[in-house]
Amino acid sequence: MIRKILVAFLLLTSVTFLAQRTNSSPYSYFGIGEEFSTTTVEQSSMGGIGVAFNHYKYLNFTNPAAYADLRYTTYSFGILNNDLSIKSATTNQNVNSTSLSYFALGFPIGNNAGFSFGLQPVSSVGYSLSNSLTDTDGEISEVSLFSGNGGVNRIYSSFGIRVIKGLSVGFEADYRFGNIDNSIINQRANVSLATKYQEVTEIEGFSVKFGTQYQKQLENKLILNVGATFKLGNDLKVTGDDYLYSLTYGATGVESPRDTVSTSVIDGKFNIPYKSVIGVGVGEYDKWYAGVEYENQEAIGRSSLLASSNGAYQYGSSNRISLGGFYLPKINSISSYWNRVTYRAGVRFEKTGLLVDGSGNNTNFTPIDDFGISFGLGLPLQRLSTVNMGFEFGKKGTIKNNLIQENYFNFRLSLSLTDTWFIKRKID
Repeated sequence: MIRKILVAFLLLTSVTFLAQRTNSSPYSYFGIGEEFSTTTVEQSSMGGIGVAFNHYKYLNFTNPAAYADLRYTTYSFGILNNDLSIKSATTNQNVNSTSLSYFALGFPIGNNAGFSFGLQPVSSVGYSLSNSLTDTDGEISEVSLFSGNGGVNRIYSSFGIRVIKGLSVGFEADYRFGNIDNSIINQRANVSLATKYQEVTEIEGFSVKFGTQYQKQLENKLILNVGATFKLGNDLKVTGDDYLYSLTYGATGVESPRDTVSTSVIDGKFNIPYKSVIGVGVGEYDKWYAGVEYENQEAIGRSSLLASSNGAYQYGSSNRISLGGFYLPKINSISSYWNRVTYRAGVRFEKTGLLVDGSGNNTNFTPIDDFGISFGLGLPLQRLSTVNMGFEFGKKGTIKNNLIQENYFNFRLSLSLTDTWFIKRKID
């Protein structure tokens, strides 16, 4: 049955995954858009921890070494619903977006190794903003419309293997690709033609990550887990064209381009630096787990990008600290279904590395920080499959320096279908 579901879902998602608008944040205007945390719903519900965590039936997008402990074939896909409240010093607005957040397949290789592959979004662009200027009489003299869509996705493959008792290592490679369309339309009072500046770009690049995990049995059934990953630096190549032209609007609001003022070729790149994640956790097998992890990355670089020359934003170093865990009352309880439910919770504080100047003079850059509190449920189905729900409340940005604060509620849902593939049946 799981095989039929897998085939049907792959056919569906191959058509819809790359075409959807997956973001409504004004901060997706900058760089390659608002970046997603590459975690499963289970991990997100625990504050995003995962570098030291492993499980025999759950996928792990943080540390490829965790697949050494995978014992069942697991197919998982996740959905994200983002309810966003955008607040500035003078206005408030509510927006909502829903998107597929990943689909992936993992399976064991023998008793000491595992492999996984899948497709995930890396970043998303999806904004529509307007800005009006008034004259001395209070009349609107100029209106600018900012809009953008697109994003970057990745196809990945991960492999983990246990090299000695308690020690596993892993390797992950991915290919990142996508396209972004940004535009600015300016209309002035008493001028028949508007002007539009548009950038249409394609983005691609490769990245490589190494991971390791160590597990040690302690007294009183306790298990100590330590993990780390090291993602090598890489470049995201940006190519495309930009256009500046005049236009008029028809009666139905359709654009009618008139004269092209200028065109040029975009050929640049984002320099993504080395990233490290370390973590430690302790728990009891299929009972409870608590962990903490720290992520760090130096500032992203840019070169030969026309859009980056306006000085409205820049990058600094980024870091994240997460704490979280789960509790499972009794995995084989017969009398109570809720005793077989996994309860998860966590907290996360992140310096995103994005610094934005809201003053307009390109000298007063404000860091954009992100804070979230999460919890979730793992609802068991037949055999070992589960439905996982995650809830996250958070705040990103600030209204200081003419910027925007986002208060968000994320609802995540995933289905993890678990089966035993590639195992030869024995007949007595």
